Amino acid sequence: MEYHVPVMLDECLEGLNIKKDGTYIDVTFGGGGHSRAIMNKLGAKGRLIVFDQDDDALANAIDDPRFLLVPYNFRYLHKFCRLEQALGADGIIADLGISSHQIDVRERGFSYMLGGTLDMRMNRSNPLTAAHILNHYEEKDLLILLSQYGEVRNAKRLSRAIVQRRRQAAFSTISDFIEFLSTLSIGNRNKYLSQVFQALRIEVNDEINALKEMLLDSLKVLGPGGRMVVMSYHSLEDRLVKRFFRSGNFEGEVHRDSYGNTDLPWKVITKKAIEAGKGEVASNVRARSAKLRIAEKL
Repeated sequence: MEYHVPVMLDECLEGLNIKKDGTYIDVTFGGGGHSRAIMNKLGAKGRLIVFDQDDDALANAIDDPRFLLVPYNFRYLHKFCRLEQALGADGIIADLGISSHQIDVRERGFSYMLGGTLDMRMNRSNPLTAAHILNHYEEKDLLILLSQYGEVRNAKRLSRAIVQRRRQAAFSTISDFIEFLSTLSIGNRNKYLSQVFQALRIEVNDEINALKEMLLDSLKVLGPGGRMVVMSYHSLEDRLVKRFFRSGNFEGEVHRDSYGNTDLPWKVITKKAIEAGKGEVASNVRARSAKLRIAEKL
């Protein structure tokens, strides 16, 4: 099943610093692009454990005794690694965001360009959909998610308009929602729609909380010297990763004891986020917004 070409593959592999007999974890398996490249570098005693909550990804499982697919959200990283006796792992890779495959399947509702229903669930057993949010969330909650998760500039006006509109007719299809947004969008239309859809998708899938839980779990799962490689696609995710690598918390504040000493959990390998080169961006549009950060557990 075609998902997408893995972004910055060489940079990710270099960042993992793969040991032949090591244990590695890909928390965003998807089409398996990064995973297959990792497997090619592992020896007979190496292990690769992957996570993916999307049941479409199951079709991409690798038939190899060194490979294990965990069909759950990566927020359960520590739980399953402990069950599989994979604590003290040598590396974790996370390619955040949404796959090209998910965007291209119309009925999943991730793309504003394809129509379909207002779904946006990565895990289709999740009861919360984008339609439910639009039709049932209170105005104040819509304002929070649109402003925080989408950085929508007129979030207050849009939230009020959503509540007013649904009193007449519920939102059910993407085309209906796009038509509604046409009179409210400001600035570049495509950017505006992307921001609104991003905000809804993040809320549907609880992406920010799941990311925080996974990052905290990574410290319990990695052994000393283990590498953490994270690729993000919007500033909200990238800021969280940057702060966490810098300080071990999501505020980015380095804590010191009464003697002024710090106890930082990470050695930051990438002082500045790595971005894809012009050639890769030209051949893979998904690479355009990617930011790669790497840290090593102390």
